[in-house]
Amino acid sequence: MYAQMVKSTGKGVKTREEMSDEERAFQDRIDEDIKIEPRDWMPEGYRKTLIRQIGQHAHSEIVGQLPEGNWITRAPTLERKMILLAKVQDEAGHGLYLYAAAETLGISRDDMTEQLLSGKMKYSSIFNYPTLTWADMGAVGWLVDGAAIMNQVPLQRTSYGPYSRAMIRICKEESFHQRQGYDIMMKMAQGSEAQKRMAQDALNRFWYPSLMMFGPSDAESVHSAQSMAWKIKMNTNDELRQKFVDQTVPQAEFLGLTVPDENLKWNEERGHYDYSQPDWDEFFNVLKGNGPCNAERLGARQKAWNEGQWVRDGLLAHARKNAARKVAAE
Repeated sequence: MYAQMVKSTGKGVKTREEMSDEERAFQDRIDEDIKIEPRDWMPEGYRKTLIRQIGQHAHSEIVGQLPEGNWITRAPTLERKMILLAKVQDEAGHGLYLYAAAETLGISRDDMTEQLLSGKMKYSSIFNYPTLTWADMGAVGWLVDGAAIMNQVPLQRTSYGPYSRAMIRICKEESFHQRQGYDIMMKMAQGSEAQKRMAQDALNRFWYPSLMMFGPSDAESVHSAQSMAWKIKMNTNDELRQKFVDQTVPQAEFLGLTVPDENLKWNEERGHYDYSQPDWDEFFNVLKGNGPCNAERLGARQKAWNEGQWVRDGLLAHARKNAARKVAAE
């Protein structure tokens, strides 16, 4: 199985002959679908890849609250306020689950936050786009959370135990978020002409950024080959992107909305939709910090970090005091 993976995924992955005895034993466990736990031996590259992926995932959940939190007080009804508030609260919980999973790999939440604020660690590029109207809340739930589910459901089978277990609950809640977003879009699409235009405009603006959520094409991806070999990832970026398009286009048609892609068409021979690739130059430009809301999002996280310093100081002083008491009692 591993030999087939090396052949299909290409460069950057060691052959079994190039591995040490420990690495071969580790890879055998991966191939047998035995979960790797925090105290198990693991290659340093495996640990670093997980920290990068789980940390980025955790940061995305936390930063993802910002464009939605902006609409809690402006939601059109009390019911919508309550639903959106619950959704934002869920995202906070997801971030905490994931930070806890990453901590089992020997990195602290403080370290991850400092790496985020310094630009060393990233979050999903989708959250650097503004949410201009209430219909954007529908697009975020339907498209963004829909893409997230497409990415995350396979991660319930990822090889690292704490990450796999965290994803089980996260995926259940993300399914609610996707349905909430689709319900908003349906109400808008069935509403007045102005509401229909608002829904179509939200789809127009969020379609390609949602396709970017799966990461660069397989040919451009730096990490996919090794992550697939280690079963950190279960599918390639392009596989998941295609699955998302195939699932989402019929949903748009049901809503009476038009996907903003002149090249979109069903390919009978392939059994999939043909579609246009996103603007990858835009994607990498946003990753570099040049998106519409990069400065705003990181500014909000920096403000929260600075204003929370007194809480961290208090917790540290309390921990030190308890430690001193324990030493004195002994």
